[in-house]
Amino acid sequence: MATTSIRENLLRVQERILAAARRAGRRSEEITLIGVSKTHPAEAIREAFEAGMRHFGENRVQEWEGKYGGIQDLKATWHLIGHLQSNKATRAAKLFHSVDSVDDFALAQRLDRARIESNGPGKLRVLIEVHIAKEEAKSGTEVEELPVLAEKVAGLPMLELAGLMCIPPFAENVEEARPYFKRLRELRDDLTKRLGLVLPVLSMGMSHDFEVAIEEGATEVRVGTALFGTRNMMKVGQ
Repeated sequence: MATTSIRENLLRVQERILAAARRAGRRSEEITLIGVSKTHPAEAIREAFEAGMRHFGENRVQEWEGKYGGIQDLKATWHLIGHLQSNKATRAAKLFHSVDSVDDFALAQRLDRARIESNGPGKLRVLIEVHIAKEEAKSGTEVEELPVLAEKVAGLPMLELAGLMCIPPFAENVEEARPYFKRLRELRDDLTKRLGLVLPVLSMGMSHDFEVAIEEGATEVRVGTALFGTRNMMKVGQ
């Protein structure tokens, strides 16, 4: 995809974010756009950066390791948004600024320990992924277990628990995703009251439904196809 195409796509996405924020009585500056660059080459990430993108999301540690060398000079924020296997936690803690898919305490402990051992610059930001719709194919902590996990993760010295993330079931009618986004916001608000945690981040909404997510309080949206076009199916493991 040419630079102009990515630039044009970014402008269109930004316009959609602005319109959704206005409908919700919010400022578009409250919403961080994460460009989901998984399966796209380093050149596309550089083009997106030159067009104004500053946050990027990757799904797999191994794929990111293969691309990072070509773009490590970029002053961007790198998010791991896919399910993280615990045996790759050490590598993830060194490669990413944020792990947005923590779903159990053992994984959080590994990330915390890796951050300590690597003498990294400050805490590693993390989000807890919530299994919001109980779909078997998707990961995340169960809603019933969220308060205990959040309290434990918040107590780890080298992790900064910033909020929650979810992936609702895909539906052609984006309104069907609204109850799940609303539910995640309510879960965040409940944690804030029950545990006294400051959790400013709600990462929810993708290319097809991020406007509804913004209307329901999303502070970060993860957009891939609408920015980069159809993904290339790269044959790499996590």
